[in-house]
Amino acid sequence: MTTTEFRKQLIDLEHSLLKYAYRLRLCTADAKDLVQETFLKVLMNQDKFVDTGYLKAWTFTIMRNSFINSYRRNVLQNTSCDRTDESFLINQTNSSGSDNPDSAYSVIEIDRKIEQLNDKFRIPLKMYIEGYKYKEIADSINLKIGTVKSRIFLARKVLMNQLSK
Repeated sequence: MTTTEFRKQLIDLEHSLLKYAYRLRLCTADAKDLVQETFLKVLMNQDKFVDTGYLKAWTFTIMRNSFINSYRRNVLQNTSCDRTDESFLINQTNSSGSDNPDSAYSVIEIDRKIEQLNDKFRIPLKMYIEGYKYKEIADSINLKIGTVKSRIFLARKVLMNQLSK
């Protein structure tokens, strides 16, 4: 499939994508944003598409996954969309309590426990906390991604056990 054919078929899917987005979201603006985000992701990953005649299914899967990721992000932020004409996003998060002396102690305690971990667990965990992606961590310490994920998981498990005592 040529790039022109690919883009024409993608444009033809716009109406179907918008209908699907309306079923996923109640805000019109959010539905349109989701369609635009989907178009962007599809175009950025066009080289990964294998021409098997399933462009519609591939595109809808990208949209669904984008919606799920966005939903999870919004749940964490407790952000909701009001149903007025302006469609403002309202952030309903409570104070994080970081100004609370008990929480400051907790952060210090967690940092101390992280420093006590074995290097093979501490290094990947600290890099992950600093914002590195699994692939970047794996490349920098010369491990496989699965090993990095496993070590981060195990480090979290050890920390939870130590901090619960």
